[in-house]
Amino acid sequence: MADLTKYELQAMLANNAPLSFTIHPDESPLSDAEIKTALSKALAERGDLRKVLIVPPDITRLNAYAGPIVGMLCELLPNVEIDVLPALGTHVPMTDEEIATMFPGAKGKNFLVHNWRTGITKLGEVPADFVSSVCEGRWNEAVDVETSNYVIDPSYDLVISIGQVVPHEVVGMANFNKNIMVGCGGSSMINSSHYIGALYGMERMMGRDLSPVHKIFDYAEQHFLMHVPLMYVLTVTTTTPEDIVEVRSLSIGRDREVFRRSIEISQKHNLQFLDVPIRKAVVYLRPDEFRTTWLGNKAIYRTRMAMADDGELIIIGPGIRGFGEDEGNDVLIAKYGYVGYKRVGELVAENQDLRDSLGVAAHLIHGSSEGRFRITYAPGGLTREQVESVNFGYMPYEEAIALYDPAKLKDGFNIVNGEEVFYVSNPALGLWAERDRFYNT
Repeated sequence: MADLTKYELQAMLANNAPLSFTIHPDESPLSDAEIKTALSKALAERGDLRKVLIVPPDITRLNAYAGPIVGMLCELLPNVEIDVLPALGTHVPMTDEEIATMFPGAKGKNFLVHNWRTGITKLGEVPADFVSSVCEGRWNEAVDVETSNYVIDPSYDLVISIGQVVPHEVVGMANFNKNIMVGCGGSSMINSSHYIGALYGMERMMGRDLSPVHKIFDYAEQHFLMHVPLMYVLTVTTTTPEDIVEVRSLSIGRDREVFRRSIEISQKHNLQFLDVPIRKAVVYLRPDEFRTTWLGNKAIYRTRMAMADDGELIIIGPGIRGFGEDEGNDVLIAKYGYVGYKRVGELVAENQDLRDSLGVAAHLIHGSSEGRFRITYAPGGLTREQVESVNFGYMPYEEAIALYDPAKLKDGFNIVNGEEVFYVSNPALGLWAERDRFYNT
């Protein structure tokens, strides 16, 4: 038997049962009864539980189906002390109203707030030589391994991390240990991982497994988090035309196999290939889910591989009222704007504030089309001056909603005033890509 690290040994002694399974019917979505039965089976393997930490996504990830799952867990653990830690990452804390809306089944439970700047502990480092090897030498420094003090609190018998597996611009495919490393991570880990992904190229990662960033997360978990009694609950979801979330698969366990299986299912349901590029796209951002360009730029990330050269992407965001979810990030975005890969690299070299906030630098790269296509924002809460100052085009919200009424458009190609327009009702649901561009990138 190979030597075990002290963390792996502790994990074996901590009732970290090797349960791992995935349920995914071929056609119909999973029912709540089926999901609850699977959760019950997984919890039964954990023995007697006294205190549990549940780590779901926040309200910006409504399609994860985490709200109902948290409610089911609370029902299944009636005599257990339960704390809930939304995986905020750099997002603003959830309001009481948002908590009540998203987690009605957790009424009366103790909701904790993750502070990505001060509420974390550094557990170690992913060594520089490993980082360099997985990202082709584009970053040659060690990466700090940080996570929330709550996640590593030894008073918890079980930490349940809930997340939706879906194409993602920073890691290739969310979720798995991203929920712990970023959603519950610290500023150094968040900044480093985002910038490494941007340097490597998000178009090389989105919709794919084993990205450099996920390899870094896997290394961090295997070397520094195996003593934490983690159980992952991973969903793959789609939505109906009536905007009802349907769960296409549920994977539960600790090992990476649950993530790999979920990725295969997500690639089947959440990747949409086009045989021709899109000349004009219109993407709608729900106001209860998208409040800033930090979030709203998913409209750019998830469609960029489908956009034609010299095409136009129009983003209609009635709830968009700022740039960054974090106040400091908001200031930096307003200061530097979405200026693309080359210029961001120059700005990082020239400005200490941006070097100290590499996650913002990555975001500025992600939010640029590199001049390949036009990006026009129609926000409900930003002025023309604000939008144009960060290098986006501007369209008044009232004009955009009159031209491209979401109530009259269907997902996919539409004809609007004699023009072909590709409509996306929610960019968080997947990835749209021209087939040749995806496979040849």
